Amino acid sequence: MIEFRFDVGDLATTSFAYSPLQEAVFSLRCLHDPARYPHHRPWLRRIRPRLDALDGELLAALAAPWLWVPDFLTPRPERARPAFPYELNRLRATQPDVVVADFHATYRTADALPPVVSRGLTDPAAFLARITDALDAYWHTCLATDWWPRAQSILESDLAHRSRVLAEQGAGALFAGLDDRLTWSEGQLRLSTRDFMLQAPWTDTSIAGRGLVLLPTLFARGAQPLIDPLRPPTLIYPAYGRATLSETPPPPTDTALVRLLGRARARLLLLLAEPASTTELAHRLDVTAGAVSQHLAVLYDAGLLSRTRSGRVVRYARTPLGDGLCRDQ
Repeated sequence: MIEFRFDVGDLATTSFAYSPLQEAVFSLRCLHDPARYPHHRPWLRRIRPRLDALDGELLAALAAPWLWVPDFLTPRPERARPAFPYELNRLRATQPDVVVADFHATYRTADALPPVVSRGLTDPAAFLARITDALDAYWHTCLATDWWPRAQSILESDLAHRSRVLAEQGAGALFAGLDDRLTWSEGQLRLSTRDFMLQAPWTDTSIAGRGLVLLPTLFARGAQPLIDPLRPPTLIYPAYGRATLSETPPPPTDTALVRLLGRARARLLLLLAEPASTTELAHRLDVTAGAVSQHLAVLYDAGLLSRTRSGRVVRYARTPLGDGLCRDQ
């Protein structure tokens, strides 16, 4: 059991964020154990040929066989929605002694370190530069174009969902909904570790005015803390709706919905069981964003969709009327 102890006011400074760097690093877990991540199999099949052009030995070593990763690779976000280049620059600024300490904490014994890590830690500053270059190449080769738009939409939807739960049901329901191993009582958040692959090296930490950041991820089966309890408090949990990552667009049919709306608009309405942006929908349907935008405007004007803006991104979701039309499809 791990306990997070909240002082007066700590709950008010608890916040949500997501991290593209974290998702890039955690995605390397698939290389060790793809069976644990069935929703990522289509993506993993697509990228396998591309991995040969990357620093594969190093990338595979960034996640231990028991799926821990060094804490310095996933720094707590300084904002709710950081961009990957911004986070990578933060990573480049990591102190060399932190790199060494975190790899040893992750692999637990020097004998367990992979050869590429053992060699690299003899010059940790140069090794850090190699790591950041490898992650940058991995991001742009395997993630940025054909994975991140959909992943980001799921993470955004998670943040919107958690905000509604907190506003309507309170902190107890919020934490319980993140993972059934989490319980909230009398200023303490408890995380059961009964099914951890390895037990964390600590059992409790005090938030003590430092704020707790809650981070959804597509690469965890349960809630998990950082390895080092002295770092700013962070709790990572499975993102709501992550199973939709492997969904394919509904096939064209001759149902009543198609006869009513037309084939293109019917497919869009069926896809929008979870909120999505114009760019993501265009990517999933392999059509232009302009074509999608025109159809979304018609569905919105008809009252079948709602839309919300987050920064420069507009996300669409079905209204109750839209849900009703899709119910029997």
